[in-house]
Amino acid sequence: MATFHGFSQSTSGPTASVNGKSKLMQGAPKPVPVLDLPALQNASHVLQEQFTKDAQAIPDLGEMLSIPGMQSSASYSVFPDDYRVPFQKRRLIGIPEGLFQYYNTTSVTTHMGLMPEIERVWITIDHNLFLWDYVEGQELSSFVDQPDVITHVALVKPKPGVFIDEITSLLVICTPVSVLLIGVSATPVTTVNNRTRKEIKLYATDMTISSDVEMTSVIGTQDGRIFMCGVQDGCLYELHYQEKEGWFGKRVQLINHSLGTVQSLIPRLGGPKSEDRIMTVVADHPRGCFYTLSSRNAIAVYKPTTDKNIQHVQTVSNIYKAASDKAPGSPALAPQNFQIISLHVVSPTESRSDIQLMAMTSNGAGLYFAPSNVPSVYGYGGGGTGVTRPLQLLHVRLPPSNVLHPDEQSNPYHATPIGYGLSQSTPSTPSRPYIMSKLENSCRDAGLTIAAQPGDLDGTDYILCLAPDLTKIGSLGQLHGPPVHQPPPQYQNSFGAVAGPSRPPLTEYATILSIPGRTWAMAPVPQVTSPASLNPPNTPSPNVINELANQFSEPARQFMILTNVGLTFLVKRRALDYLKDVIEEFQAEGNAQPLIEFRDSFGRDQTCAMLLAIASGNTFLDVGGQSAVGTITTVSPELAAVAKQAFYDFGERPMWAERVTYGTSEGSGTAIFSGRREGLALYLARLVRPLWKAKLTKVGPNGLHESSVPDDTLITVQKNLFALKELLDTNPHLFHSAPGDHAGARSAGASEQEAWKAEQTSVSQLMALLARTIEAISFVLLLCDHRLGELVRQCEPDVQNLVTSMTYEELITDQKGVTAARALVNVVINQQIGQQISVDTVSEVLQQRCGSFCSTDDVMLYKARENVRKAVETRNATERQTWLSESLRLFMKGARILEFDQLREIVGDYQQLSYAKGAVELPLHCAQAFDPDSQGLEYWHAGCPDNDPRATFYEKRTNCYGLVLDSVEVFEERSANTKRQNSLSTDDPETVRSHAYELAFSAEDEMFHSTLYDWLIQRGMADELLEMRPAYLEAHLRRGPVTVQKFQLLWQFYVKDCQPLRAAEVLGALAESAEFDLPLESRVEYLTLAVGNAKSHPVSVGSKHESAIAFLTELEEKLDVAQVQLELYNTLHPHIDDPDGVGDRIKLLSKRLMTVTELYQEYAEPFDLPTIKLLILHVSQHRDENIVRPIWNKIFEEAIEGLDPQVAADRIVSKVVPLGQRFYPSDSAFPLRHIASLLVRFRLANKDAVPHGWAPRILVQCGVPYHEVWDIFHEMYESQIPPFNEQVNVQAISSDIAVLLSDWLEEAKRPQSPAARSEFPVFRIDQTVDQYLDELEPSRTETKAIYENVKRQLRRNW
Repeated sequence: MATFHGFSQSTSGPTASVNGKSKLMQGAPKPVPVLDLPALQNASHVLQEQFTKDAQAIPDLGEMLSIPGMQSSASYSVFPDDYRVPFQKRRLIGIPEGLFQYYNTTSVTTHMGLMPEIERVWITIDHNLFLWDYVEGQELSSFVDQPDVITHVALVKPKPGVFIDEITSLLVICTPVSVLLIGVSATPVTTVNNRTRKEIKLYATDMTISSDVEMTSVIGTQDGRIFMCGVQDGCLYELHYQEKEGWFGKRVQLINHSLGTVQSLIPRLGGPKSEDRIMTVVADHPRGCFYTLSSRNAIAVYKPTTDKNIQHVQTVSNIYKAASDKAPGSPALAPQNFQIISLHVVSPTESRSDIQLMAMTSNGAGLYFAPSNVPSVYGYGGGGTGVTRPLQLLHVRLPPSNVLHPDEQSNPYHATPIGYGLSQSTPSTPSRPYIMSKLENSCRDAGLTIAAQPGDLDGTDYILCLAPDLTKIGSLGQLHGPPVHQPPPQYQNSFGAVAGPSRPPLTEYATILSIPGRTWAMAPVPQVTSPASLNPPNTPSPNVINELANQFSEPARQFMILTNVGLTFLVKRRALDYLKDVIEEFQAEGNAQPLIEFRDSFGRDQTCAMLLAIASGNTFLDVGGQSAVGTITTVSPELAAVAKQAFYDFGERPMWAERVTYGTSEGSGTAIFSGRREGLALYLARLVRPLWKAKLTKVGPNGLHESSVPDDTLITVQKNLFALKELLDTNPHLFHSAPGDHAGARSAGASEQEAWKAEQTSVSQLMALLARTIEAISFVLLLCDHRLGELVRQCEPDVQNLVTSMTYEELITDQKGVTAARALVNVVINQQIGQQISVDTVSEVLQQRCGSFCSTDDVMLYKARENVRKAVETRNATERQTWLSESLRLFMKGARILEFDQLREIVGDYQQLSYAKGAVELPLHCAQAFDPDSQGLEYWHAGCPDNDPRATFYEKRTNCYGLVLDSVEVFEERSANTKRQNSLSTDDPETVRSHAYELAFSAEDEMFHSTLYDWLIQRGMADELLEMRPAYLEAHLRRGPVTVQKFQLLWQFYVKDCQPLRAAEVLGALAESAEFDLPLESRVEYLTLAVGNAKSHPVSVGSKHESAIAFLTELEEKLDVAQVQLELYNTLHPHIDDPDGVGDRIKLLSKRLMTVTELYQEYAEPFDLPTIKLLILHVSQHRDENIVRPIWNKIFEEAIEGLDPQVAADRIVSKVVPLGQRFYPSDSAFPLRHIASLLVRFRLANKDAVPHGWAPRILVQCGVPYHEVWDIFHEMYESQIPPFNEQVNVQAISSDIAVLLSDWLEEAKRPQSPAARSEFPVFRIDQTVDQYLDELEPSRTETKAIYENVKRQLRRNW
């Protein structure tokens, strides 16, 4: 057991730091950052755990009374010391002096009773009825308008629709000869001292009926029916009334249900026997039935059915025998003194397991009735919920046998605790136990019971007070309680001295108080405010007898006892009051024992929660709630200091449980929190329970939404939360560890440090939740001030749904709450702006009262929007510019919390106002603000990969860029329209448009530039873009995804930027790219342009020039090959639709550029295309006689094959000349000597068909120079190699040479001839012609003539 440090030596521990100045503390828990939603949600889960704990801490009444083998019980806690007495007398209000004048004769008849619902005591003196307002003390209303002696008065509900709306209750006035109805209206009014009282008015109803039987025990049902019993005959009556007389019934009538109209399955043998008359009628509103008690202790159950009818459900008789069977041998159940004096309905909130009724006997035994397990054959009522189980006696609660005589109770009236002197927890044996035997009156409410009997002295009554002892029946984490006083052994067997059952039996505190006067009536005081009874749906609700859960949020329960002296108020002393008393005793006497006993009885955590309430102050701290509702009650600073010290010491320290916990990273263990943290969580949960799971709004009577939690509840909860926050803020040491406080001071183990760390985190989260909840309540109250329903109606439909379905928990801890709050604040601000009210006032209120719901950023946005409004309204251009500039500055500062929809709206306003700077710069700024870590930018740089979380930020950026482009487009259109209309506006649209473009281009956001360029290119403005050549254009055009258009713009960009070599590189890449489906002609064209640009590259120094030349050479070669490919494609194109894959192969040629090898091996060779083969050899400059000669041989063979020599000669000319003209002087494709040889051989083979000079002339036509042709033919002439070893062939060659020389000579003579005169070898020809003439056969006259002509011409011209 932890000792209570600091009470013996008040300087040890952190006592000295009550004022927050201690140097012993470790670091304070760091405050949770503003709106750390996960932290708030963690704290909310802690509250949920506390709600559940509170709901489960105290067992249900039914559970305690239905323990198997325990059919009766008599365990009571009796204490002689006053602070543990369950009730105390709070005040006595004397009967008003004004009444005594009516007691002017010795023989007056007087009766009195209580009407707590309207805060009145009724008193009759003969025929006069007085209603005494006990709240005001002396005020009386009277009713004296009827002549008969009044014997009984009751207050009931009226039937709906019969009376005017003001009438909220009816007085039923009974005399020996009549029953009369009076209407009552009760209106709450506030008195001068800020208390509320009810002001009543009485209305005559003209509803009265004569009766020959005097009526008593009047009750009313919820729907306005009135039942009563007759004094003389003990019959059950109903007073039936209706608005008008009818054919079938009078306006008022008395119906005797004991004689007729009762639907009953029990045989009736005439009316009630005179010796067993109904004495009392009791209404059970929750279950829709009522009970009667007869003089012979029989209890009957009735259920009202149709109009004027009731159903007799059951009569429970032989109750004495049933009780004796359950508690055999008990002296409290002797047959001669067994008399039931009253029936009390047990509310479903007290017993969820359906204990329904408690009957009190004259000697204080409590008989508890519950439905049996056997269904009733005559179940409850016609339209009921089906078969109902009949009532039976479940448990007998025997009266206390050890209760002290009032005189023995130590100083029952003291105000300040002085010298109790009892340090041990077990009370000394009482010297005079008092047995109650003549109880006449009793009252029960929420598990509390009081009963009255005449005292020993005349003019004094003794009140037996019973209340559940939560320390014995609850699971509060207590160490142990004082030993239970054992019952006398003669009936020990029936309620067990054996091993304790798993469920605790009911144990009650018991005491007897004496009061002045004789008791006439007693009743519970209605709870004026009961936020604790507000248990919203989904909140586990504590049992109504669990005062530990309710004492912080509702006043202490009270009873009022009406005697002939006045009205005595008894107040229930809660655990909180008991704790206050023991603290006061410690303060006065230094005796810590009662405090430690309290902690051991109620448990560490509960005690810490109560100590927090005492230290911080609470609106319900006052016994009996004397403080005006909603005013914080505080204790003296000295008392608060003791409470704080006790909180610190009792709270102990957190611990670390070493165990594997699935889901934690290391699985080392979990923290077991200290009593301080548990007490804080418990107290906070109890304060917020009335609203935590409550919906924010409900639909009001006018169809608009209104706050679902009443304002006074919100204010009360907030005040208590604020008092707690103030305590924690001013006493941060309460949650620190003091170095001397635990073993950790010497060698703090890692696990202990972990426990402290976990505790600090949890406490800081709870404190953040506390602060946020206080602000949330302020926020809701502020919304109510601004007409919440109207605000909700003005929201977007999705926000409306969000707000109307939202709970306080979600408002405080969820992102939905943040969204909804911001939307609602926007509506409030818009409302202010709409009414031309400055937003400063409301935004200041918002920031002061609920800053986390309206941040500095929010306020900036509101002010910015107000500046926009001012700009719209002003006529002065300079002023407008100032307002707009200021609005832009503020919007930029608050940009990170702007919603995109808001941004779009603002940009729209700027567009309307032709404010280009705002319309362009704000969305650009927001793009950065929405992507603070540049994740969207990185995603864009990475090429926008799939399934990447950064894509969200990328989208946010692009949305902002879209707004910039939209602005530019709007200004563009406006400018174009103005040009068409020639209109003049204040801001020249052309200027605005230019300015917008200027701002857009001056932005330093590369991703935006890229978006802008794409947009301009799509709009056909590529040429303008190329002329401007902005900063990021080159990078944009080079960035993927690559497109043909981008490449085309890029090479043009380089041309305009005087970088022809880079343009050539781009064109080359474009021509060769496999990504684009370009036609072959385009590829060739791009290569051609690439070559052209590469040639334009200026000559530079060093290796760059060499590499440029190498690149050009490479390009030229590629172009040559590409041209071959194009020719090949065109050649094969007619076969593009051929089957067997031929067409597909041809199509491949158009898809990409191929190498020369591919063209030769895959196309020229398989398709046998000699011309193409020669072209490939020519382009590749591949010299191989073995390849080229067969090609030419084939060309000749194809030309000659099967044809007449003359035709063949023409075909040879048509084939060879174009090829020669194309390929000469390429040895690779045009082997000159081989071709000459083929021509000559054909000529020799067909001498008759082919003229002299045919072969050399073909070669000259091919472009071969004359001298080269002459050299080849002269070689043949001289060679002697077959076929030139035959003279006839040599002579034929000589004839060809003669024609060649003659043609050459003529050509040389021609002006501007390629065969220049100066280069003409005159001497050599002259000599050689002589040789030819010498060796010429005489028969070749024609040839001889040609030679001689050549010689003549030589001499003539040279």
